[in-house]
Amino acid sequence: MTDRAIKPFTVNVSDAEIDDLKSRIRNTRWLDDFENESWKYGMPQSYLRELADYWVTEYDWRKHEAEINSYDHFRVVIDDVPIHFIWVKAKKPSSGALILTHGWPWTFWDYKGVIPLLSDPEEGPAYDLVIPSLPGFGYSSPLCKTGLNPTTTADLWAKLMTMLGYDKFGAVGGDWGAFVTANLNHAHADRLYGAYLSLSAIPGLDFSKLTAEDYDGPGEEGWYERWTARMATAYAHSMVNSAAPQTIGYALNDSPLGLASWIVERRRLWSDWEHDFEEVLSKDVLLTGVSIYWYTQTVGTAARFYEEAHLHPFKPRHDGKTLPAPTAFGIFPRDLLLLPRKLAEQHANVARWTVMPKGGHFAPSEQPELLAADVRAFFAEQMG
Repeated sequence: MTDRAIKPFTVNVSDAEIDDLKSRIRNTRWLDDFENESWKYGMPQSYLRELADYWVTEYDWRKHEAEINSYDHFRVVIDDVPIHFIWVKAKKPSSGALILTHGWPWTFWDYKGVIPLLSDPEEGPAYDLVIPSLPGFGYSSPLCKTGLNPTTTADLWAKLMTMLGYDKFGAVGGDWGAFVTANLNHAHADRLYGAYLSLSAIPGLDFSKLTAEDYDGPGEEGWYERWTARMATAYAHSMVNSAAPQTIGYALNDSPLGLASWIVERRRLWSDWEHDFEEVLSKDVLLTGVSIYWYTQTVGTAARFYEEAHLHPFKPRHDGKTLPAPTAFGIFPRDLLLLPRKLAEQHANVARWTVMPKGGHFAPSEQPELLAADVRAFFAEQMG
């Protein structure tokens, strides 16, 4: 079923929900911790207590809720899947539309910093922006249907953009959003001006077969060692989210500090920082993301995205290059995956390749200016 009524939506958390969250934090049954200040065993109790105290006494959800609601939100049901999205019109004549897709444990709000840089830049082209929540994430809920993965989500996005009146558009994504964007490129290339990937996602490619010898391009020295070390930090959540999303979901849906531990540890592991990860991801940024998962109770359905991707692996729809539309790769040096350029060129129509000076897995939150500048430059070339 597709309900073609696109309805305005407002984020509105009740006072009772906020009070319940704070009560649960105050009544936490703490787990003993020792010799763990280096985070060797996971989230240290010392930092979690600091985060808990801030969440209860200083963090202001209403302030962030108002900022979120300063943009126009909508919801629509497509193929029995509820889809939430922000729709931002360019502040000057639009050069076209872009759909921006997040990943896990991101939310749509990770793109907060790039919205004005793409829709209302001081100079250069401006774009209409569509920023959806992945199915089962945040306000794209409640999800009551299985089978949602990067391929099916890409098909939903193509239908959404048609409903919004965009016959052709650009696509941007990181983490799972990069795989959704890549699937748009594969299956709907005729609809795209181009695809921008802040994670080097090639659907169907077995990254485990890469060796150090594959990284022989200019500037690729040490990339193999770096990305394999980073990926080693992703096994825990990937295995649990894939094998038992419902099981872990019960625990995380019941404990705000359990949820915060699970999400914030990954934010720390995968971002690019020198002395303190709050240099790039403040407590307010961290807790707004966690709060969205908490108030929407979507940690379980979000985790299912992993198992759905495992159950429904990529199947090519044509015999050409996997990514035939013009494709830009934004290479952030501390991301989870670094792909050799020569391999990317075998599978994608590489139109732009930018190695960033800094940045990790959460590019739009960590380095919005770098990401937005590269996205603008790429689509200025593709859209004319």
